Amino acid sequence: MSIEINNESSIEVDEPMILRLATFALDQMHVHPEAELAIVLVDEGAMEQLHVQWMDEPGPTDVLSFPMDELRPGTEEDPTPPGLLGDIVLCPQVATAQAITAGHSALDEMLLLTTHGILHLLGFDHAEPDEKAEMFGIQDRILAAFATTDSPR
Repeated sequence: MSIEINNESSIEVDEPMILRLATFALDQMHVHPEAELAIVLVDEGAMEQLHVQWMDEPGPTDVLSFPMDELRPGTEEDPTPPGLLGDIVLCPQVATAQAITAGHSALDEMLLLTTHGILHLLGFDHAEPDEKAEMFGIQDRILAAFATTDSPR
């Protein structure tokens, strides 16, 4: 996988862990090994601008996904074709606030949001209850499986 992380925020994050999780999630979704993904971390001001511009909603949000080639999940026998998966934009400040509310670490929230963003890039959504159940179920399975890997946490 070609995964690029660009931290433009003022918050230091565990980029190697985010990279491991992104690689793991893409592998779990049978995304072609030559697919490309960019993860950009921005401060609240930049995220608010993107949120207003693309979603027409005020204030910063936690994650935005910008798909490129509209790749979809593959299977073990038939992975996705190679291509540009897209960009995920994360806001560590919003993630940190959400982590406090959720009662887990900021890193755990960043990993959840990375997984969430990847699933959006692969065409999943949560606008309807059945879509939400499917997307959040996959998200939870990926994170639970990642937690049992040998990746140091």
